[in-house]
Amino acid sequence: EPATPPPRVTRHVRPMGPRILVRVIRSSDQLDSGLYLPKGAKDDAAEALLGEVLEVARTMPETVKYFDDDADERDVDHLEGENVSGIPVNSRVLFTRSCGVAVPWDETLRLLHVRHVLAIVEEIPEERLQ
Repeated sequence: EPATPPPRVTRHVRPMGPRILVRVIRSSDQLDSGLYLPKGAKDDAAEALLGEVLEVARTMPETVKYFDDDADERDVDHLEGENVSGIPVNSRVLFTRSCGVAVPWDETLRLLHVRHVLAIVEEIPEERLQ
Protein backbone atom coordinates (compact mmCIF):
# COMPACT_ATOMS: atom_id res chain seq x y z
CA GLU A 1 0.00 0.00 0.00
CA PRO A 2 1.51 3.39 -1.01
CA ALA A 3 2.30 5.82 1.77
CA THR A 4 -0.16 8.66 2.10
CA PRO A 5 1.40 12.06 1.43
CA PRO A 6 1.67 14.37 4.43
CA PRO A 7 -1.16 16.92 4.69
CA ARG A 8 -0.54 20.36 3.16
CA VAL A 9 0.44 22.95 5.71
CA THR A 10 -0.50 26.61 5.53
CA ARG A 11 1.40 29.04 7.71
CA HIS A 12 0.58 32.56 8.78
CA VAL A 13 3.54 34.64 9.92
CA ARG A 14 2.49 37.37 12.34
CA PRO A 15 5.46 39.68 13.08
CA MET A 16 5.76 40.56 16.75
CA GLY A 17 7.11 43.82 18.12
CA PRO A 18 8.38 46.39 15.61
CA ARG A 19 8.99 43.86 12.83
CA ILE A 20 7.81 43.27 9.29
CA LEU A 21 7.75 40.25 6.98
CA VAL A 22 9.34 40.90 3.59
CA ARG A 23 9.81 38.84 0.46
CA VAL A 24 13.23 39.52 -1.06
CA ILE A 25 12.91 40.71 -4.65
CA ARG A 26 15.74 39.18 -6.64
CA SER A 27 17.44 41.50 -9.10
CA SER A 28 17.93 40.63 -12.75
CA ASP A 29 21.02 38.62 -13.62
CA GLN A 30 21.53 40.85 -16.68
CA LEU A 31 23.74 43.94 -16.52
CA ASP A 32 22.78 47.20 -18.24
CA SER A 33 25.42 46.34 -20.87
CA GLY A 34 23.46 43.18 -21.76
CA LEU A 35 25.91 40.72 -20.21
CA TYR A 36 24.50 37.98 -18.00
CA LEU A 37 25.97 37.15 -14.60
CA PRO A 38 25.74 33.80 -12.83
CA LYS A 39 22.38 33.35 -11.07
CA GLY A 40 22.21 35.48 -7.89
CA ALA A 41 25.63 37.11 -8.42
CA LYS A 42 24.29 40.69 -8.27
CA ASP A 43 22.39 39.98 -5.03
CA ASP A 44 25.40 38.21 -3.50
CA ALA A 45 27.55 41.32 -4.11
CA ALA A 46 24.92 43.90 -3.09
CA GLU A 47 25.14 45.72 0.24
CA ALA A 48 21.36 46.20 0.37
CA LEU A 49 18.42 44.10 -0.79
CA LEU A 50 14.99 45.12 -2.01
CA GLY A 51 11.96 43.51 -0.41
CA GLU A 52 8.18 43.73 -0.62
CA VAL A 53 6.39 44.10 2.72
CA LEU A 54 3.92 41.21 3.05
CA GLU A 55 2.87 41.57 6.69
CA VAL A 56 3.49 43.95 9.57
CA ALA A 57 3.14 43.97 13.34
CA ARG A 58 -0.47 44.77 14.24
CA THR A 59 -2.38 45.66 17.37
CA MET A 60 -4.93 42.90 16.86
CA PRO A 61 -4.14 41.04 13.65
CA GLU A 62 -7.39 39.85 12.19
CA THR A 63 -6.54 39.86 8.49
CA VAL A 64 -4.66 36.69 7.84
CA LYS A 65 -2.20 36.27 4.97
CA TYR A 66 -1.42 32.61 4.43
CA PHE A 67 1.60 31.16 2.67
CA ASP A 68 1.06 27.67 1.34
CA ASP A 69 3.92 25.18 1.03
CA ASP A 70 4.11 25.91 -2.70
CA ALA A 71 4.59 29.66 -1.95
CA ASP A 72 1.13 30.65 -3.19
CA GLU A 73 -0.33 33.29 -0.94
CA ARG A 74 -3.96 33.96 -0.27
CA ASP A 75 -5.85 36.32 1.96
CA VAL A 76 -8.77 35.67 4.25
CA ASP A 77 -10.94 38.75 4.58
CA HIS A 78 -11.48 40.02 8.11
CA LEU A 79 -11.07 43.38 9.79
CA GLU A 80 -7.42 44.40 10.04
CA GLY A 81 -5.66 45.25 13.25
CA GLU A 82 -3.86 48.59 13.22
CA ASN A 83 -0.42 48.58 11.57
CA VAL A 84 2.00 49.48 14.38
CA SER A 85 5.19 49.02 12.34
CA GLY A 86 5.02 52.42 10.65
CA ILE A 87 5.68 50.78 7.27
CA PRO A 88 2.79 50.19 4.84
CA VAL A 89 1.93 46.68 3.66
CA ASN A 90 2.84 46.14 -0.03
CA SER A 91 5.52 48.84 0.06
CA ARG A 92 9.02 48.10 -1.16
CA VAL A 93 11.89 48.60 1.24
CA LEU A 94 15.68 48.59 1.13
CA PHE A 95 17.51 46.80 3.94
CA THR A 96 21.05 45.69 4.64
CA ARG A 97 21.58 42.17 3.33
CA SER A 98 22.96 40.92 6.66
CA CYS A 99 19.86 42.01 8.62
CA GLY A 100 16.74 40.03 9.30
CA VAL A 101 16.02 36.40 9.99
CA ALA A 102 15.30 34.01 7.14
CA VAL A 103 12.06 32.06 7.48
CA PRO A 104 13.06 28.37 7.70
CA TRP A 105 10.61 27.01 5.11
CA ASP A 106 11.02 29.80 2.50
CA GLU A 107 14.40 31.35 1.76
CA THR A 108 12.79 34.38 0.07
CA LEU A 109 11.02 35.47 3.28
CA ARG A 110 12.71 37.51 6.01
CA LEU A 111 11.52 38.84 9.35
CA LEU A 112 13.07 42.27 9.69
CA HIS A 113 13.19 44.75 12.56
CA VAL A 114 11.90 48.12 11.35
CA ARG A 115 15.10 49.85 12.49
CA HIS A 116 16.93 47.91 9.76
CA VAL A 117 14.80 49.39 7.00
CA LEU A 118 17.01 51.89 5.19
CA ALA A 119 14.35 53.38 2.92
CA ILE A 120 10.91 52.91 1.43
CA VAL A 121 11.23 52.75 -2.36
CA GLU A 122 8.53 54.30 -4.49
CA GLU A 123 8.53 53.15 -8.10
CA ILE A 124 7.31 55.90 -10.43
CA PRO A 125 6.43 55.02 -14.02
CA GLU A 126 8.36 57.07 -16.56
CA GLU A 127 5.18 58.64 -17.99
CA ARG A 128 4.39 60.17 -14.57
CA LEU A 129 7.76 61.97 -14.51
CA GLN A 130 7.02 64.17 -17.52
